[in-house]
Amino acid sequence: QVQLVESGGGLVQAGGSLRLSCTASGSTSSINRMGWYRQAPGNERELVAEIRFIGIALTKYADSVKGRFTISRDNGKNTVYLQMNTLKPEDTATYYCNAVQYGINMWGKGTLVTVSS
Repeated sequence: QVQLVESGGGLVQAGGSLRLSCTASGSTSSINRMGWYRQAPGNERELVAEIRFIGIALTKYADSVKGRFTISRDNGKNTVYLQMNTLKPEDTATYYCNAVQYGINMWGKGTLVTVSS
């Protein structure tokens, strides 16, 4: 079983930056990809960014964050990062780390990001 622990959320002014981290522990072998989703109150959970964790680090981003957010990985630390720049109030949400292993989705507990205008 895999445990995911997020960190790095908080309150930031519009235009500012934050970096989220997610570290996987437990049975981490064969994690295929990791990523970040977010959910704002009243909205569905949506993909923010994801990265392959095996082989070439292919990435995928939501259109709303392209050019502002960057996802990266450190396989030695079983950690994925989300660098968020030029934050906007509409980025306010709880951000959840996701890992996919053997086709199964696993989730962290989430970290709150609040962007004030």
